[in-house]
Amino acid sequence: MVVAQGILIKQACRQCSIADKTYYKWRKEYGGLRMDQAKRFKENEKENARLKKLLAEAELD
Repeated sequence: MVVAQGILIKQACRQCSIADKTYYKWRKEYGGLRMDQAKRFKENEKENARLKKLLAEAELD
């Protein structure tokens, strides 16, 4: 697969020091999102993790 500048995905990933499998995982997860949507998505994931932790701690008490 070739990206916009004419280099292969594998080469672009190597330049960014990530595995090409990581690229495809990210593309699957965030592919249709704009940058602001992806940031908001990550913020929501962090908030959900924080709330789950609080709930688990409350249930232990």
